[in-house]
Amino acid sequence: MAQKIKIRLIRSTIGVLPKQAATIRSLGLRKIGSSAEQEANPAIMGMIKKVSHLVEVKEIN
Repeated sequence: MAQKIKIRLIRSTIGVLPKQAATIRSLGLRKIGSSAEQEANPAIMGMIKKVSHLVEVKEIN
């Protein structure tokens, strides 16, 4: 079974680059404080790395 992670949006996407805003949307996040659960695969981890200044990541057991 793949590792699951919980991603939470902690900063606004106002003023960020359009590609970063699109990455946030594709992770399943909309408003500040919203969260989404994703599988921890290389594609998702790369997306998180690009917007690491906007999100908070926790592992789910």
